Amino acid sequence: MPGKILVYGSYGYTGDLIARFAKADEVDVVLSGRNSERLREQAERYGLESVPADLSNPESIRKVLRDKEVVIHCAGPFAHTYKAMARACLETGTHYTDITGEAEVFQGLWAMDEEAKRAGIMLLPGTGFDVVPTDCLAAHLKSRCPEATHLEMAFRGRGGGVSHGTAKTMAEGMAQGGIVRRDGKVVDVPAAWKTRTIDFGDGRPSHCMTIPWGDVITAYRSTGIPNIMVYMAVPKRPAQMLRLARPLLPLLGLRPVQNLIKKRIEAAPAGPDDRARATAHLDLWGEAKTADGQTTVSRLRTPESYTLTARMALSIAQKICSGQHTPGFQTPSTAYGKDLILEFPGTERVDE
Repeated sequence: MPGKILVYGSYGYTGDLIARFAKADEVDVVLSGRNSERLREQAERYGLESVPADLSNPESIRKVLRDKEVVIHCAGPFAHTYKAMARACLETGTHYTDITGEAEVFQGLWAMDEEAKRAGIMLLPGTGFDVVPTDCLAAHLKSRCPEATHLEMAFRGRGGGVSHGTAKTMAEGMAQGGIVRRDGKVVDVPAAWKTRTIDFGDGRPSHCMTIPWGDVITAYRSTGIPNIMVYMAVPKRPAQMLRLARPLLPLLGLRPVQNLIKKRIEAAPAGPDDRARATAHLDLWGEAKTADGQTTVSRLRTPESYTLTARMALSIAQKICSGQHTPGFQTPSTAYGKDLILEFPGTERVDE
């Protein structure tokens, strides 16, 4: 199906990786975004088709989506962009995917579940590192521990780096504190609410703190487990400083402060280079627990997060084009099973 995959926001760091891999793998994609100059330069570099479109103009984005099977939405922070793209997809019958990890986006798209079913399209956010590995890990743990009432997961990056888009999303999120799921409900908690020392399987336990990761939403959709927390490996001292700074964190949400932070982000490298990505990897850990205290632990190791995101997002889009899709709001594991992550070369899963 030539040209049926639209990559929107293609000239950002991850979007450009997707375009590179699509060209190398001879996957026919169409590049899109609102900056026509950057888009044209990228399209010429890779020899791919491009069509400019602006999410702030509904007819503009509907026009470019009308003959597309699926969009890989890469223009974040997604809290600002997902509604316009999802609405356009509902109107054009285009399947929606993105590379977000923002809990707000997962909640918002889940609320569109019935509309998506009526339109016959799938809404599948989080088709990269956020949240394919963790979602598959959650579903795997549920299969091993069907009576689980509590789920905790954690991840640790080894090497690599952070893109401009990820850094901007993190900057916006810091002002909002954290979230967990308690008795089936999403509950706001302070930043770095809980800490835990976690063994990722290499004999070097890491200090971890809770973060408002998307799995607080998606893992509940995938498993029905009512109590969920997600941790990220952060050295003890920075985590302590973050807790001490809690009263000041709302100031980070002020526009002048956000503008200053984002200006500094733009001055940094766009993201990890090829060498850094090739040598980095991710460690993931998960624990399911029953009401009587029985615990089940599994771990994952995957290649670097941006490589995983670009490759997995493209692979899922190809699955959709081949007819593998279920209308409504889905998570990676509800759409393609708990072993989806194992399709990615270099991924290992270990059960205790």
